[in-house]
Order: sequence, then C-alpha cells, then structure tokens
Amino acid sequence: MNEKILCIEDNPDNMILIRRVIQARGYKLLEAETGAEGLAMAEDGEIRLVLLDINLPDIDGYEIARRLRTDLNHRETRVPIIAITANALKGDAEKALGAGCDVYMSKPINIHELWARVAFFLPRS
Repeated sequence: MNEKILCIEDNPDNMILIRRVIQARGYKLLEAETGAEGLAMAEDGEIRLVLLDINLPDIDGYEIARRLRTDLNHRETRVPIIAITANALKGDAEKALGAGCDVYMSKPINIHELWARVAFFLPRS
C-alpha cells in the first residue's frame, strides 16, 4: 500500500501517536509541523487524505483547509480533510466543516476513532 496521508500537526506527542496508527496500517505518512510546510507538501499529487490540526503556529487550520480545498479541487479524486483539534467549543465543528474539512475530531486523539475515520476514506481493497 503506497497511499500517502499528510498530517499537519505541531504537537510532537500527537504526531507520534498519529504516526504509529497510520504506519501500523501500512500507509505512508508525510509530516508537517507548520501550515506553510503542510501546504507545500500538499502539492504532491499523490496525497490521499489530510489530517489537520487547527491551532498551528503560523496559519490556522481553517485557512489551511480553505487553501487546500481550492488547491485540491482540480484533482480527479476529492482529497478528504479530517480536522483534529482541541477546539471543542460550540460552533467549532461547524467552523471546521465550513472551511472545507470533511470530518471534525476533538482532542485528545482517540486512536480507534482516528482509524475508523481514516478507514472510511481509504478502505482497504
């Protein structure tokens, strides 16, 4: 399985957890610590899924989602975006979905929920 998942996450502990879950399932994980770095990596035409933190040090995840939606819309296959965030106030999920994310997940990361969300978008053949 050579499918690539891009994770834009600035917290090293969360990145380790996500890396373990994703790589254990046989996917290749591209890791970005900033929004700018993630946007540059997203130019890779083979990205199949994006895991996106909302609170990043340079560009917030809402803006990244909007830019990704614009940049990725020209692709033949829609690239899903899963927001994974500590923002858990009323309206935060709607804000993430309105910015272009397909799914909203709150932190702390539940590995079973994470895998279920990834498996939904990238079912094994």
